Amino acid sequence: YRTPWVYLAASTAGLDDLSAQFHGYLRSLPAHPSSPRPVNLNVWEAVYFRHEFATLASLADIAAGLGVERYVLDDGWFTGRRHDRAGLGDWQVDEAVWPGGLHRLADHVWARGLEFGLWIEPEMVNPDSDLYRAHPDWILSAGGRVPPLQRHQLVLDLTRPEVAGYLFERISSLLSEYPISYVKWDCNRDIVDAGSGTRAGAPAAHGQALAVYALLDRLRERHQDVEWESCAAGGGRIDLAMLERVQRVWTSDMTDALARQSIQRWTGLLVPPEYLGAHVAAPFSHQTARYMPLSLRCATALFGHLGIEWDLTQASEQERAELAAWIRLYQQHRALIHTGRVVRVDTPDDTAWMHGVVAADRSAALMSYVQLDEPASDQPAALRVPGLDPARRYRVTEVTPGKRLLGQAGQEPLAEASGAALAGIGLAIPAQQPLTAAVILIEAH
Repeated sequence: YRTPWVYLAASTAGLDDLSAQFHGYLRSLPAHPSSPRPVNLNVWEAVYFRHEFATLASLADIAAGLGVERYVLDDGWFTGRRHDRAGLGDWQVDEAVWPGGLHRLADHVWARGLEFGLWIEPEMVNPDSDLYRAHPDWILSAGGRVPPLQRHQLVLDLTRPEVAGYLFERISSLLSEYPISYVKWDCNRDIVDAGSGTRAGAPAAHGQALAVYALLDRLRERHQDVEWESCAAGGGRIDLAMLERVQRVWTSDMTDALARQSIQRWTGLLVPPEYLGAHVAAPFSHQTARYMPLSLRCATALFGHLGIEWDLTQASEQERAELAAWIRLYQQHRALIHTGRVVRVDTPDDTAWMHGVVAADRSAALMSYVQLDEPASDQPAALRVPGLDPARRYRVTEVTPGKRLLGQAGQEPLAEASGAALAGIGLAIPAQQPLTAAVILIEAH
């Protein structure tokens, strides 16, 4: 048995320096994304299993008008998949829903200037599927029993060459038939009773992980223009071996912006922002039912790989205009967000968080102040920005789309100060109302 590699970093300069070491390593990998990270629209929380061409085409039309650059068709496109109890394993387009296949939708998406992406969950199978009925022995199991169902599904045994071969053929055929430039690879259940029938039920979890990597490697070699996203009920499979192979991870199935502040903050200790899928979801969270203002939802998604997971047909014209402004802000500054050094600023009041990114050449920084809850104090917080050039002068401007929190008029700067002053004294941020956020640009001049 050969153990996985263990990677260690050490620092006398705090967690941000440890992050910088891991971020630098991951950014050096051959699979690291080299092009600007496109704004994604994932349609899952907009339609779920309700696949209708008119609705899905309308989402593409609206998204293109807002500046979205990639469209991802999620679960529900394959045979029998009208709910989550059937169809996994049968990776054929459902002709009852999509007569003639996905060509009509894919062509519509590309005609709007968007890339086309597709969701799959290759390792899983529903008992209610043609694949399972034909090959019930293809699952991971131990002790001669069928493992307990989770999310109505079982796990295919990828250590069997015939299983890996079937999945390679099916996925490769989809990627050859349709103009798919992006694949969201999901894995939505825990692996238990992970024995292989090829070894009399002996443990196969380690071999299964290696087989997943091998299958993905084969597909990447065959389809070199395709980008890949790793998803496992959200962030369940964000490991260094997977990050050697993918260009994005779905950080969590939790899209509530308040919860996402914490999820992204701590996932980002290891994983650079350009990998972290972060979506602007509906005003009322699909997971928590909490209402989140659009500015908080957008400010949260801004500091990752920004996307949208919201039924835009239900958004008002004002909401769409504000969302478009946030997308423009992301596109203007994504090179900084996705190459700079991540900093997290300590605050005396844990109801407010401050974080951001400082350019590698120290020429600029983009910072965020987020009021998570009712302030514990009415005293201003100091937004200190580490990592700037102490001797250079910087112009500080709030660039939050829509209503600005800090009273700035037009493009007038909030302040002009040296890097030393911004690091040691900082910028005074008055206490704000809960669930508000400000984005502050700092540029050398």
